[in-house]
Amino acid sequence: MSNVDRNRLAAADSTTGDLVSRGVVAAAVLTFVGSWLLLLQWVDELATVGGISVLKLLGVGLIVVGGGLGFVGVGSRLNYIDTAPSSSAGIVVGSIFGLLWAIVGGLAATLVLGNAAVLWLPVAALFGVGGFLGSVLPSEDVGSTLPVAGILLLLGGFVAVGGINAGWTWSPAWSSAEFPGSELVPILVVFGTLLGAWSAGKAKEGFGAEGRQAGAYYLIGSVVFGMLGVLALLIAFIVTNGLRTMLTGSSLLGGQLTVPLVGVTIPWPSFPFLLNQTGGLYVEIPGVLPAVLGTLWLVFGAVLFAVPLGVGAAVFLTEYAERGRFTQVVEVATNGLWSTPSIVFGLFGLAFLVPRISGGNSIVVGQLVLGFMLLPLVLITSREAILAVPDAHRDASAALGVTKWQTIRSVVIPAAMPGTITGVILGVGRIAGETAPLLLVFGGSPYPSTFPNVLGSFELSTQPPFVTNEALLSPASALPYQLYSTITAGVFPKEIFTNTEFGWGTALVLLLVVVGLYAVGVGSRLYFRRKLHHE
Repeated sequence: MSNVDRNRLAAADSTTGDLVSRGVVAAAVLTFVGSWLLLLQWVDELATVGGISVLKLLGVGLIVVGGGLGFVGVGSRLNYIDTAPSSSAGIVVGSIFGLLWAIVGGLAATLVLGNAAVLWLPVAALFGVGGFLGSVLPSEDVGSTLPVAGILLLLGGFVAVGGINAGWTWSPAWSSAEFPGSELVPILVVFGTLLGAWSAGKAKEGFGAEGRQAGAYYLIGSVVFGMLGVLALLIAFIVTNGLRTMLTGSSLLGGQLTVPLVGVTIPWPSFPFLLNQTGGLYVEIPGVLPAVLGTLWLVFGAVLFAVPLGVGAAVFLTEYAERGRFTQVVEVATNGLWSTPSIVFGLFGLAFLVPRISGGNSIVVGQLVLGFMLLPLVLITSREAILAVPDAHRDASAALGVTKWQTIRSVVIPAAMPGTITGVILGVGRIAGETAPLLLVFGGSPYPSTFPNVLGSFELSTQPPFVTNEALLSPASALPYQLYSTITAGVFPKEIFTNTEFGWGTALVLLLVVVGLYAVGVGSRLYFRRKLHHE
């Protein structure tokens, strides 16, 4: 009977600790999200909720997280909550907490005693030693929770009582910069909530090995969530600022489309910002179509140049060349080229390609420069994808009497195609938004009144190179180049938009183009993967 009662009590205590830990994690997540909303200026720092400023609410959130951690740590130590902590939180955790407490002590001493190092440095050292010992000497349940709880309660209480407000600034002696409270508080809260989520994750699983694993999971999950949240907020920020410009003059049935051969005119959606020229006397609403076409021609030419070369080189290095010094040199050179800054490729194009091909900025030189940037990634990913193809596929093909080249063409390359396309997707996402090389080898007028008529400019001749294209040898505009020109220009040529409004609209279109290219790549990868599985 006593054994049954003890198990029930332990179960109830474990449930209490689990509920408190879950509440701490939830409070940390909400405070974390609120900090990013404030940091990205989606919420004004002077805004209030229920008469309480948002900065003070962030402080209250830290107090809730810190109080919950303190409750779990003390409850576990007094055996009110069933846990299985280790004898110590560990040297690594103690070192981290000691550093954090040293920072807290140094900041507090700076505010009270001044910026002189001789005054605040001893206080910081004393706090750091105390934080280290307070984490290492007690058992894990106390050492992993109470030091964190103390930091969060101090920071949260200082913010909640108005010690740091929107008008407060911090001017450290080691820097000429000033840190306003509207930015400093969210940054501190972000790190504080990450620390609280880690500690709460350990407590939720009762500390020990499972607790450490859960704490790492919550910490990494919070970081990933934060990264995705920042990405979503940035995209939403661009959409919010650029959508009105992009939809200026738009109408679902405002345009007209004449059907070829039939001659019938039907209503058609009208999007002037997307379909109009940027400059010209008769353009009422300037658009970005010349820049969109320029961007697409750049990406198409770069992919056409880089993908066959990259895949061919990967096939040679993997299937034909023996593993040795040559392949090692190629690997090192390829990795180095992929990490080379884009401006270096632009300088190469300006110094080597421009004098020999076009004599000035042109589309074809821009395609080649971006193709050289894309080539290393295509080679790296294609080679890894080919290496991942099981040797059993090659052996089965060879057993059927198929030649090596037929095996590569019919078995290896199709099996490696999804991985190759993944590399192309990543590379296209990079080159589509490059600006520095375009400034050197590609850009012409940032606000063109004509479109790059590449398809209609091919001409045959009886002299080498036998095929010429004046459009490819002429400069053009692209979305990143036009965006840079708009931001740095003094006044936009058309009064309907300011340069800021037109810049946000261009940024939104560039984002849509890149997402569209990603969608094409992902669709191609899914197609080849499905085809591979069906076969």
